[in-house]
Amino acid sequence: MKFEQMNNNRVFLSGTVESAPAFSHETFGEAFYEVVLLVPRLSNNLDKVPVTVSEKLISGGRFEVGKYVCIKGQFRSYNKLENGKSKLMLTVFVREVCEFEEDMNPNIIEITGYICKEPTYRTTPFNREICDVLIAVNRAYNKSDYLPCIAWGRNAKYVSELAVGTKIAIVGRIQSREYQKHTEDGETLNKIAYEVSINKIQQESQIEELESDDAI
Repeated sequence: MKFEQMNNNRVFLSGTVESAPAFSHETFGEAFYEVVLLVPRLSNNLDKVPVTVSEKLISGGRFEVGKYVCIKGQFRSYNKLENGKSKLMLTVFVREVCEFEEDMNPNIIEITGYICKEPTYRTTPFNREICDVLIAVNRAYNKSDYLPCIAWGRNAKYVSELAVGTKIAIVGRIQSREYQKHTEDGETLNKIAYEVSINKIQQESQIEELESDDAI
C-alpha cells in the first residue's frame, strides 16, 4: 500500500467493548470479526462505533465484552445488499491494538479525500448551520471509501460553498446517531447512522502537515 494511502485515512479510538466478536467474513484464509465499541464523548454520552478486527488481533481476550481497548485503523465503507437494495455500511478496520494513554483524545479521525456529492446545507429551527458532505477517500487496489461527514457553524458554511471534486483534509471524530425509520408497512425501526463530525477542514491548496497535537 502506498504511503499516501496509509496516511489519508487514520483513526484512533479507545472505548469499552459492548458486543462479543461476531464472524464477519474471511479473506485469504484470515477470519475477521465485528464488534461494537462504546466511545466516550466530552459530554459523557457514548458513541457506538462498529469495528472490524482480524482473528490475529482478537487473541488473548482483548475484545471480550466489558474490556477497554485502544485501536488504530481506518474508517471504511462497503456496500451490502438488503431487500434488493444496496446500502452503504461503515466500519473501523483495525490495523493495530495500542497502549492506553490517559491524556489522549479517545476519538480522532484524520482523512484526506474528495467531495463526491453536492454538499447539503441547512439550518436548524434555532438557526444553527449544518452541512452534510460525502467524501471519497482513496484506498489500495483502486478502491475508495465513501464517508459521510457533517460540519457545523462556520465550517458548515465554508464546506457548503466547495465544488464537487475539491480535495480536502478533515480532522474530527466518528459519531453515532440514533433515528427512526418508518417502513411502507407502517412499522417503525430504530436505526443508527455513523458519520464524521468535522472539527477542522482545509482545501488542498491549504493542506499542511497536521499539528502534532492532532497526530495519531
